[in-house]
Amino acid sequence: METWEPTLSAGPLLGIALAAIALILLLVIKFRIHAFVTLIIVSAVTALAAGIPVAGVVPTMIDGFGSTIASVALLVGLGAMIGRIVEASGGAQSLADALVNAFGAKRAPLALGIASLIMGFPIFFDAGLIVMLPVIFAVARRLDGPVLAFGIPAAGAFSVMHVFLPPHPGPVAAAEFFSADIGYILGLGLIVALPTWYVSGYLWGRYLGKKFPYKVSDALLGEQTEHDPATVASPLKVISVMLLPMLLIFCNTGVNTLAAAGTIDGTGTFADILTFVGQTPIALLITLLVAMVVLGPRNGDQLEKLMDGALGPICSVILITGAGGMFG
Repeated sequence: METWEPTLSAGPLLGIALAAIALILLLVIKFRIHAFVTLIIVSAVTALAAGIPVAGVVPTMIDGFGSTIASVALLVGLGAMIGRIVEASGGAQSLADALVNAFGAKRAPLALGIASLIMGFPIFFDAGLIVMLPVIFAVARRLDGPVLAFGIPAAGAFSVMHVFLPPHPGPVAAAEFFSADIGYILGLGLIVALPTWYVSGYLWGRYLGKKFPYKVSDALLGEQTEHDPATVASPLKVISVMLLPMLLIFCNTGVNTLAAAGTIDGTGTFADILTFVGQTPIALLITLLVAMVVLGPRNGDQLEKLMDGALGPICSVILITGAGGMFG
């Protein structure tokens, strides 16, 4: 396997890829086979069709599965725990009420999108969306509206900010490669990002919400409970917790941007510390610990059960994502 090299040209490999995707759709839609099992089957068939030696098929599949899980499980697991604590504290509901009261029910998707644009400036797509999800779900549940109408504008906002604007890695790397001015990239990125988000995020979300009016599932968030107004977390507390990963991750992206521009020495001890705490898994871990203290129940057993319950609904998502990495 170590000395094996692909023998097929690009054309046949693209044909195999298209056939594999068609097989996935057939097994999932027609035969109703679970996506996790489907992806494992198609991954093995694709590997054999592409000419990978039989002895190397399983190691290749495991490598793809493991590398994907490594990057996804930490973020999704920590994010789910943060979201469950925010939701159980009543903070997501109180923040949702504040947004609806401030902007009105009709403009709630727009408000979520604008808030996500602001959060998405320094924070990466994955971490930002994970932190924002409990508020998105709470607003959708509060207004009894289609979740896509509220989720797509927020997801689109994080996406365009991550793709087009520094200090995110792609634009910064492009600026360094072409020796471009970061300020110009920021200005041009805004010119491109904002209309792109409005069409592909906000307007597209409104359309999808009307076409697929799915509501927030209790299986995902648990049964809706009434919170004691005296113990409900205030919107200020929730916003503070949500801003924490943004500030920590900005330490990482900010150091990398300034180091790439030659403004600071990116190898110093202080820069190393900021880079460490600003890496997404560490930033979310710190945020989770703060959320446990600020928003979590005082009873230790209750807090443990709450966090443990947050992991159940996401296990399927993580496994299917890992199987997708295997197929990739």
